[in-house]
Amino acid sequence: MATTLLRDPEVTLELALEHGLTEEEYGWILEKLGRTPTFVELGIYSVMWSEHCSYKNSIAVLKTLPREGGALLVGAGEENAGLVDIGDGLAVAFKIESHNHPSAVEPYQGAATGVGGIQRDIFTMGARPIASLNSLRFGPLESPRVRYLVDGVVRGIGDYGNAFGVPTVAGEVYFDPAYEGNPLVNAMSVGVVKVGQTASAIATGVGNPVYIVGSATGRDGIHGATFASEEISEASEAKRPSVQVGDPFTEKLLLEATLEVIRAGVVVGIQDMGAAGLTCSSCEMSAKGGCGMVLHVDRVPMREEGMTPYEVMLSESQERMLIVCQKGREAELEAIFAKWDLHAVQIGEVTGDGRVKVYWHGELVADVPAEHLVLGGGAPVYYRETRRPAYLDETAAFDVATVPDVAPGAAGDVLLRLLGAPNIASKRWVFEQYDHMVRTNTVAGPGPTDAAVIRLKGTRKGLAVKTDCNGRYVYLNPRRGGQIAVAEAARNVVCAGGKPLAITNCLNFGNPYKPEVYWVFKEAVGGMGDACRVFDTPVTGGNVSFYNENPNGAVFPTPTIGMLGLVEDVAAHTTTAALKAAGDVAFLLTPAAWTHRDDLGGSEYLACIHGRTAGDAPHLDLQEEKAVQEAMLALIRAGLVRSAHDVSDGGLAVCLAESVLFSDGLGLRVDVSAPGLRRDAVLFGEAQSRIVFTVAPDRLADVAALLEGRPVRATRLGEVTATGRLTLALDGTTVLDLTRAQMADPYENALPARLNAPVAG
Repeated sequence: MATTLLRDPEVTLELALEHGLTEEEYGWILEKLGRTPTFVELGIYSVMWSEHCSYKNSIAVLKTLPREGGALLVGAGEENAGLVDIGDGLAVAFKIESHNHPSAVEPYQGAATGVGGIQRDIFTMGARPIASLNSLRFGPLESPRVRYLVDGVVRGIGDYGNAFGVPTVAGEVYFDPAYEGNPLVNAMSVGVVKVGQTASAIATGVGNPVYIVGSATGRDGIHGATFASEEISEASEAKRPSVQVGDPFTEKLLLEATLEVIRAGVVVGIQDMGAAGLTCSSCEMSAKGGCGMVLHVDRVPMREEGMTPYEVMLSESQERMLIVCQKGREAELEAIFAKWDLHAVQIGEVTGDGRVKVYWHGELVADVPAEHLVLGGGAPVYYRETRRPAYLDETAAFDVATVPDVAPGAAGDVLLRLLGAPNIASKRWVFEQYDHMVRTNTVAGPGPTDAAVIRLKGTRKGLAVKTDCNGRYVYLNPRRGGQIAVAEAARNVVCAGGKPLAITNCLNFGNPYKPEVYWVFKEAVGGMGDACRVFDTPVTGGNVSFYNENPNGAVFPTPTIGMLGLVEDVAAHTTTAALKAAGDVAFLLTPAAWTHRDDLGGSEYLACIHGRTAGDAPHLDLQEEKAVQEAMLALIRAGLVRSAHDVSDGGLAVCLAESVLFSDGLGLRVDVSAPGLRRDAVLFGEAQSRIVFTVAPDRLADVAALLEGRPVRATRLGEVTATGRLTLALDGTTVLDLTRAQMADPYENALPARLNAPVAG
């Protein structure tokens, strides 16, 4: 293939290795093409066969997850996002993705473009985004570098989301030394569309014109997909050009233009230009439709001088789409985008030969078979070696007897320390930078709810949404940790009044070529699948982010779960953790056979107070968990629950303290019976399948009647008071008695104090 118009480097094995391909993969390219690839073709293969685009090291494992059933309207991975039928002619599109590597080197733009990219995945489906969520992981806040990352990431999320006009309603922020060199930034979006009015990422109809729409193309983000498929190192700082630059105001215009052009019926297929840009969208749409494309990339609107076809094909400039238009309706499409002051340029057409052919000023510079490049087609699929990590023997050998119990008079001080621990303390400093009320549909946002609730206007329904994962649990017991990630996300949705429907996931792990990392990955995914089958929450899709490592090691394995739930009646069923009235009775809902255990493994108490990450993840029986969730949802739907809060990080004492902190002047007087057990395990252990809820005193008989015959138990803890205090007795002896003000000081001030601490030296 001639390339006389270009001064491309000679394509060799060495150049292929520099592009992240292996020697074996380069051999496959030579075999598939029957010749040496051009420089543009090498770039195409390198990004399409990167882990970020091809999932070559994960797809075999992902296929073991439950990917059908429930109310799913499309199978996992079939479209840009998952799609779930919620009745009343409505469907929900939702998805979560990572932007970890870009955020590590350029936190503001890395986080901002993560938000922008996930929104485009939603509105290319024809759905209007109605809510954003996120899940963030950083190292300890004592590090100035970590504080810089936190500040940049939070501002990036806030600035982009606020300007775009979609509320950020929920999220989570964790801190641990495991994430110091490699932060995790996972962004989720939720949108609503009428059933039957969705668009597909497909190219069909020979002769249909192909358009690039939205922003002009620059050099930002080139090889971003490849960058996301390697470990973070000192050299990563030099890869800032691999981080895209976003413009939320242009994205807002693109949103409106895209939804309008889809509703106008002129779109055959549409796909966001995310990772690998024009290369990925053209190849994936062609392969899905069993067609091909001819692209004249010199026609692409460019904002930089001297760009090459290699750069245009691999650019990850933001706010761009590829559209296959109905032939004969080009003028309609162009008029809509012109109205929104956006580019809409025909750069090619659909062909029937299954190949993507790229021309530059009339010269053919790439000719590749689309099917060979995509996930599920000819991209490589690997089955990596696995080995159980040796560290698990060490962590499992932890003996709780080696840790001193909480002294009788010290429980209050320990609770205050936990309330001031960054993983438990209020994240108000974070979420107050986000607009969580724009569009006025947020019924319950960040703060006093276990999951956010968003109203669906025109109906009585709402959505309960949550991101969740405890990476420490997955580190200590990968399979059970994966189960707990799903179970806790579902439990949070239930506590807010929703029925769990489906999940999306963002799987953040280390280097898959390391057998220990891959063993943990397989086990964690297996645990997720176990839980999803029990809760009937199929996996709609998501993202795998490998290579989350730095010179000091890998991050905690973190399979972040984005859970979608349906609230049938927003006005009647939305439930928060805030106490409602003095005299209400507090209960602990558990499985019928549940008893307190001397179990502190993996707890925030053990890590924060004793500096230990050890032991086993908390006990979990999925069938017992399901019974607890079904009972709680039944109680809420019967109108019997005044408040509900699941017991999680920090254990029962933190759960009770938060319920007081979320309330307006109310308190709790509680007496827990657990004779013969450790005080710290009872107060701060993180056993699963527990929910604290309150009930009006005149409804106690109704609660008992509804729970009769169910395999659960509601143990009376005490009552809501007007004192604004948390008074907790253990087997009749008061072990802590704290005012709301005492608890609020560390809880509200710990995070701002650490983030604003002066830099030493």
